[in-house]
Amino acid sequence: MDTQDILKKVKCGEMSVEQAEQLLRKQPFDDMGYAKIDTHRKIRSGFAEVIYCSGKDKEHLLQIFGRIYKEEGEVLGTRASQSQYEFIQKVYPQVEYDNLSKIIKIEKENKIRTGKITVCSAGTADIPVAEEAAQTAEFFGSYVERIYDVGVSGIHRLLARLEVIQSANCVVAVAGMEGALASVLGGLVDKPVIAVPTSIGYGASFHGVSALLTMINSCANGIAVVNIDNGYGAGYMATQINRLAIKEEHHG
Repeated sequence: MDTQDILKKVKCGEMSVEQAEQLLRKQPFDDMGYAKIDTHRKIRSGFAEVIYCSGKDKEHLLQIFGRIYKEEGEVLGTRASQSQYEFIQKVYPQVEYDNLSKIIKIEKENKIRTGKITVCSAGTADIPVAEEAAQTAEFFGSYVERIYDVGVSGIHRLLARLEVIQSANCVVAVAGMEGALASVLGGLVDKPVIAVPTSIGYGASFHGVSALLTMINSCANGIAVVNIDNGYGAGYMATQINRLAIKEEHHG
């Protein structure tokens, strides 16, 4: 339960001041021994803690997943395996898993998604990373428009969707190989572009290093670059930008 929920319950008489004080006095993390759950992260940053699942022991992951779900009413995990999903599903049958993006989640029903983010992928092979970005942003309340397979080898495909891309508050450009998509988009929009290099490509792409260097060295302005294959980081940052844009619209 977050601070606003507690205060609303006190205001409505559903919770006593003493009960609220007891909840607010809780330490800002839950020490489980093998993990320290940051229960106050949403209060500080506006985003609840997300689980990076890869490499975690299944039992540890299950307990962490359950603890965050109990605290927030929803939970998001990235880089989850099929076997991790099946293990969690035994306890939480409502859990959802996307084998493409490797995202595992329990999400609140009837969630309102606002603003607009466009997630563009250069190729179909980049979609898993693009989906990690898109689904992360959606989980955190952003409306996402997906525009896939619009790489520079057929730039007319990108230009055909330019009006939609330009209307977004933020653009995520996901590309492997030489990573040129981000530079092209940076020269076509007046909003921030978050570039995501992927490890897609032949030998000299060096598992994404080539795309990473292209994006970092882009001559287009307004481009920020996240780590190779880091769709989650892009979706998170895009949501921060989208939230700022929504605030500006409301105060404008």
